[in-house]
Amino acid sequence: MQEDYRKDVRLLSLQPNPTPNPNTVEITKPIKKPRGLWLDAFLRIVKSKTSLIGLCIILILFITALLAPFIATHDPTTQLITNRYQPPSGEHLLGTDELGRDIFSRIVYGTRISIQIGVIAVGISMIIGVTLGAVAGYFGRWIDQIIMRIIDVMMAFPSILLAIALVAVLGPNLRNAMIAVGIVGIPQFARIVRSAVLSVKETEFVEAARSIGGKHGRILMSHVLPNSLAPIIVQTTLGIGTAILDAAGLSFLGLGAQPPTPEWGAMLSDGRNALQIAPWVITFPGLAIFFVVLGFNLFGDGLRDALDPRLKE
Repeated sequence: MQEDYRKDVRLLSLQPNPTPNPNTVEITKPIKKPRGLWLDAFLRIVKSKTSLIGLCIILILFITALLAPFIATHDPTTQLITNRYQPPSGEHLLGTDELGRDIFSRIVYGTRISIQIGVIAVGISMIIGVTLGAVAGYFGRWIDQIIMRIIDVMMAFPSILLAIALVAVLGPNLRNAMIAVGIVGIPQFARIVRSAVLSVKETEFVEAARSIGGKHGRILMSHVLPNSLAPIIVQTTLGIGTAILDAAGLSFLGLGAQPPTPEWGAMLSDGRNALQIAPWVITFPGLAIFFVVLGFNLFGDGLRDALDPRLKE
């Protein structure tokens, strides 16, 4: 009996494809629902340590700007000559400058100006640059040639020199400095958007929209630009750090924020003559610029990697 049973088992195991029993229930693994682009990008940013560091720095910047009146220990414009060049202490956490003003309070209020510079300057660059790049990439031909030759002329000049020339024409103040920095950043947006539009406009859904009689403006706004948002968002993040750095350079040269505005570049300019006797006057504003620009660059790099479809697992 046992030998017959073993022979039957061997014969069953040698059968190539046994016919499934219709009364049995087959258990299958559930199919995973694919994640969306933005959810996948968020998860990648959370997993990246450098991106998280950059995001934390940016959050600290915005929280400091929002709560500046509660964080600052002194009025940033109050002058007291008897307290000039005081080293860091319990009363003045980061010391005082040549006019006795509290450096910590001036740096705290300077975060508001830095955010204002970054948002307005990059907003100017983005609006004009995206418009020019989208029109050049979508319509092509002579329109593309004219726009891109203008962009090439702008890129032929070093950005800081072009900004200095624009501020010299407009006049030295913070508003004109933001306008100049915004104009300098137009070529980067225009070139990035043009390259994105060139690839998106050849896709099937854009061709389908054209075949049913869609107007060029509607196709560009409803189909092409929404599918080109990823590089625009990345360039916006990276551009804010660059705008803050360029505006600080203009203020250092006396072409940006004017006294007594607590702008970090202007603080560096005011304290450069006291480097040997009071190094804290320029050390802490310089560190503020360094960490803010570093934060935006780290977050921008992480965001670029997260939104790159070629890096998806």
